[in-house]
Amino acid sequence: MDLHARYPALSDLRKRANNRIPKFVWEYLDSGTGQERTKNRNRAALDEILFEPSILHGEFDADTSRSFLGQRFPLPVGIAPMGMSGLIWPNAEVLLAQAGARLGIPYSLSTVASQTPETLAPHLGEHAWFQMYPPRDPDIRKDMLDRARKAGFTSLVLTVDVPVASRRERQVRSGLTTPPRLSPRLLAQIATCPTWAMGTLKHGLPRMRLIDEYAENLTGLSSTAHAGYLLRTSPDWDYLRWLRDHWQGPLLVKGVMRASDVAPLEQAGVDAIWISNHAGRQFDGAPATIDALPAIRAETKLPIVIDSGFETGLDILRALALGADFVMLGRGFHCALAAIGAAGPDHLVDILSKDLAANMGQIGARDLSDLADRLIA
Repeated sequence: MDLHARYPALSDLRKRANNRIPKFVWEYLDSGTGQERTKNRNRAALDEILFEPSILHGEFDADTSRSFLGQRFPLPVGIAPMGMSGLIWPNAEVLLAQAGARLGIPYSLSTVASQTPETLAPHLGEHAWFQMYPPRDPDIRKDMLDRARKAGFTSLVLTVDVPVASRRERQVRSGLTTPPRLSPRLLAQIATCPTWAMGTLKHGLPRMRLIDEYAENLTGLSSTAHAGYLLRTSPDWDYLRWLRDHWQGPLLVKGVMRASDVAPLEQAGVDAIWISNHAGRQFDGAPATIDALPAIRAETKLPIVIDSGFETGLDILRALALGADFVMLGRGFHCALAAIGAAGPDHLVDILSKDLAANMGQIGARDLSDLADRLIA
């Protein structure tokens, strides 16, 4: 099968994924919060960033590689963390970890994934990142860090933009609860997606295994929250300094949207800034991440990661031109996996690679350091 003929863009993979997974799963993957203004703002802001086409620059092979945190990557792209990946596609965490190792790009495991660090250990490559929703209890905190380290995760990502649970009204309307309860309504949706259903039957209904190990017998949760909300806290600057003292590898802080936060983060010893508005899933009054990037870039020489709304190689070039060092995709990789299974992540990376090279050829950028000069101010 010629995948590029059938699925030449991520938009084609999205359509296929929507047809292959139950509606309540699609709503979990695709939804934002509120009226989804932030989600839409991410897309609209990217479309406003333009480059000057170039002529008469001769033939060249564009170099799409990028150095980041002391390592060289074939593309400035990685797999962002997503909670309950295994709900979106059976065994998703294993398949995505294997893809990251195979492709030589970062793979990020969420604290609220449906697999534990130990389960992922045999499948990790050298660029494995562990994303932490901060546990309140220091003993749980220490144990979680130790388990991630022993499993082979080399970088720690502290997520700071979820101080409270968001509402995600589309998920509520779909009938999805946490953990999922198979009501007649959901079972009817599952019946229309036999491949997803058979895979889920084989691997088991997904649950937050890491969190469950720490949260036995917890009560007091709403239908849309989960045990992680009782275990975790809203971190402060002392919490960040504690993590810096207890984690020896690279430490990234995810969810930064204000330039004024950069200097204190530098003082706390973080190794990279991760600009994110949680893909519009957390707060509907946030600016687009691409709009927040220039001011944050002006305040720091630290590496910058960015996510939220990125779909194409051209989007990635836009972020790099404005000062980002690396771009992470979450929904995109999960759509690719749901669309065509284990081959999906490789195909998406091939799409992005070809799109990067094609657009660099149009603007005469021989490597990624040439992008800023091609921007239209």
